[in-house]
Amino acid sequence: MSKIRFIGLDVHADTIAVAVAEPNGEVRSLGVIPNRLESIRKTVAKLGPAENLKACYEAGPTGYVLYWQSAALKVPCAVVAPSLIPVKPGERVKTDRRDALKLARSYRAGDLTPVWVPDADHEALRDLVRAREDARQDQLRARHRLNKFLLRHDRRPPAEVKKSWTLKYMTWIKEKVHFEQPALEATLLDYVHEVDHMAERIRLLEKALTAAIEKAPPEMRAVIAALQALRGVAQITAVSVVAELGSLSRFQSPRPLMGYSGLVSSEYSSGNRIRRGSITKSGNPHLRRVIIESAWSYQYRPWIGGALLKRQQGLDQEIKDIAWKAQWRLHTRYKKLLDAGKKKPQIVTAIGRELLGFIWAIAVRTEVKCKAERKAA
Repeated sequence: MSKIRFIGLDVHADTIAVAVAEPNGEVRSLGVIPNRLESIRKTVAKLGPAENLKACYEAGPTGYVLYWQSAALKVPCAVVAPSLIPVKPGERVKTDRRDALKLARSYRAGDLTPVWVPDADHEALRDLVRAREDARQDQLRARHRLNKFLLRHDRRPPAEVKKSWTLKYMTWIKEKVHFEQPALEATLLDYVHEVDHMAERIRLLEKALTAAIEKAPPEMRAVIAALQALRGVAQITAVSVVAELGSLSRFQSPRPLMGYSGLVSSEYSSGNRIRRGSITKSGNPHLRRVIIESAWSYQYRPWIGGALLKRQQGLDQEIKDIAWKAQWRLHTRYKKLLDAGKKKPQIVTAIGRELLGFIWAIAVRTEVKCKAERKAA
């Protein structure tokens, strides 16, 4: 008979609700403890030897601190996906105690799906990538505010200023746009300052990102460089993929990776009826966004030159061959779907799903090569 005790933890910023599923079938609550290392250590010591314990908690805003604390105490811990926890349709009462009991019970039954926990290098890189993404969103909001302010007061750029947010456009705003009312002038200066501040913020974050890549582990740097052989995958996209996915070898084939991205179609089939709907969007939204952005570049005919040719310099011929094959296949598929009358957003979603297969192939080959070189050394 198994002696393993399964611990369910409902984690919050200051407290943790604890429940345990005993080997004999009993599931009981142990109450609430402070979310502090000393309290966790005492709870582990009370429940018995670490080798007889397995803990789990939901992924959330508290991050992976508890996971690493459990690892230090030699207690295996799983961080589970909240959206994949079984829910009974009739349950209408939700408390921390009930959540902990459900986690312990479901973990013992094997009904929980763990998520990938990044190591220190991947987590640091991922936080920096997401900080840049936040800065880009803030820049978009700042530009919209300034643009709508100018529109409300009928300040339109001259004919020679053809594009917004270029150097000419910002020079026109700073030198030619003025208001008689001091309140409007102060508003304009504040909006312009915020746009400039966001541009500088992004520049500094991208500089820090480049420095972080240079100091990253060799295998991570090799995968980032190899992925840039693909069209539409420059440094920011490549580092975003690696930061969000970690080692792509953990996916046995491209199909699980496509499912993880949420770019596969939903399905509701029963009997002889097969019904498929829109994409599930059940995976990583950051990964899905950069893949869709990259997929748009495959509407153009296959070509290697300029920045892409520069990115491919020094890479293995096998990697470049995969990237060239991706260009031909994805561009051909784009044209076929377009001729079939599909809408462009649908086409790009399908292209992005297939692009993940080529990303997987390049990353896995690079990781295998790096591991072989490390063993040989």
